[in-house]
Amino acid sequence: MTFAQVQVRKADLSDAVLVESDPGPLVDEGVRLRIESFALTANNVTYAVVGDGFGYWNFFPPLGAEGEGHGVVPMWGHARVTESNHADIAVGERIYGYLPMATGVDVFPVKVGERGFEDGALHRRDLSPVYNRYSRLAADPEHDPSREAERMIFGPLFRTGFLIDAFMRKEEWFDAREVILTSASSKTALGLASVARENSPDIKRIGLTSERNVEFVEETGLFDKVHTYAEIGNLPLHECVAVDFAGNADVLRTLHEHFNQMLAYSCLVGATHVEARSSFEGQDNLPRPKPTLFFAPDHAVAFFEEHGPEEGGARIAKAWHTFLGDVDGTIEVERRSGLEAARQTYLDTLEGTVDPAKGIVIEP
Repeated sequence: MTFAQVQVRKADLSDAVLVESDPGPLVDEGVRLRIESFALTANNVTYAVVGDGFGYWNFFPPLGAEGEGHGVVPMWGHARVTESNHADIAVGERIYGYLPMATGVDVFPVKVGERGFEDGALHRRDLSPVYNRYSRLAADPEHDPSREAERMIFGPLFRTGFLIDAFMRKEEWFDAREVILTSASSKTALGLASVARENSPDIKRIGLTSERNVEFVEETGLFDKVHTYAEIGNLPLHECVAVDFAGNADVLRTLHEHFNQMLAYSCLVGATHVEARSSFEGQDNLPRPKPTLFFAPDHAVAFFEEHGPEEGGARIAKAWHTFLGDVDGTIEVERRSGLEAARQTYLDTLEGTVDPAKGIVIEP
């Protein structure tokens, strides 16, 4: 069996090539997965942008001689077991979780239970358990065969939005009256807006987006007001918090300079504006407050430690179903076949040319 991967040159994220390689024999206790489908969103671009800083390049080592200086961008999707040397994992079983932009991958299941397992491969043992956990679909309470596309497209991003709201509520929104969300068309921003509308109705939701996406963001109905980036300097001054999904240093600076003392907290989450992603590199010379990076896996661990797996899971599930209702009909699922389609979609997403009203699923 040959695996094909899309490998990205770390020094130039716009350089992506297809590479085929023989993975060799399956190790003892190992499981070989054929990747059936994955979503490709701006979130995957963020994984590439901050790859070395947060270990995202370490999950799926590039195969073959071309791998030097390259990495494989992680995706969220579904896969089927095609070969198993593990007594508790059967050939034909389907799973959901963190996968490479590839046609297949080997995992080493540990902590195997009815609902899932973790990949205990040596190169993943020091990485976040949030990304190492795989759901076994036959016993997964979140699995709905009719909504697999939505889970891939929105699921991880929605959870980040849910955790941001949980964090903000725990901090009583830093006494703010409104939350300003950059890149409001992004799926993570939609998730936060949905959860905040439900759990924090007194906090006004202000969306910032490019002019071409204003209509889409307004039609979601999730924001109290929608503005373009050019309008930041005219926004009313209220006590607020900013949640930056764009990663655009110029936008962040404009926000800080305009709101100044009225800005109670500045939260960095994503990097959808790749051409201006320097907001991740620190902004010590900005007016207060200093931007703080929100790393969702750490907050997820803390959330489940506080609420426990059952209560925590129930809270997320309730908000998830509300969110699915909120975005029903706003996203058109588009399926694309083949790994070359994945490569081109990644490049389009990197350039910011993908229509936010489309949710793209790749079937490699």
